[in-house]
Amino acid sequence: MSQAFINLEHAIHFNFRNKDLLVQALTHRSAVRESKRSGHNERLEFLGDAVLELATTEHLYHLSDKPEGELTNWRSALVQREHLAAVAKDIQLGLYLQLSRGEEASGGRERDSNLANGLEALIGAIYLDKGFDAAKDFCHQFILHRLESLLAAGKDRDEKSVFQEFAQEKHGITPHYETVSAVGPDHNKDFTCAVFIGTEKVAEGKGNSKQRAEQAAAKAGLKAKGWK
Repeated sequence: MSQAFINLEHAIHFNFRNKDLLVQALTHRSAVRESKRSGHNERLEFLGDAVLELATTEHLYHLSDKPEGELTNWRSALVQREHLAAVAKDIQLGLYLQLSRGEEASGGRERDSNLANGLEALIGAIYLDKGFDAAKDFCHQFILHRLESLLAAGKDRDEKSVFQEFAQEKHGITPHYETVSAVGPDHNKDFTCAVFIGTEKVAEGKGNSKQRAEQAAAKAGLKAKGWK
């Protein structure tokens, strides 16, 4: 166990019983290909994503008696890639990621997708190491307490909803989305989706699910149209 990983444990106030889980949570797929390590963090990310969503949902259920639709928007704001990447940057998670030389040279330590995925993998590792309550405590300490600032910044209004409002206001048309491509194995696909207003293709976006790719397309569409 390197001193760097010990420093991270101090930063997140969590001491792993199984240190291998922490190492795996921080190991990017590219590092496995380059160094033949035993495993990367994508399965832990898959698990951590579900743990985070449950912890967030439970927190919001007890926090407010707002209707389901509004709580869903709050949850989306808390678990969106941009927010998770910001949390990862605050705890300097990028310093600890195990990357290939090529991935690091291309800015992999600062890439939002790597940071958000690493944070979710870390949550998955905490869950496996000490259970749901420990993972929930981590989520509360580093992620869920930011809700008020996210709401103040309007982050509860997702890009798809905002894009639809502008499209209907300015063109009288509800936008639609099409999947351009889906590359990779079933458990780890990368999607590219495009957003259309009528027959006009406005923009494309990428993500590791159709929903995230559509959100990315809507965000790009807002920028392309100059809608704020």
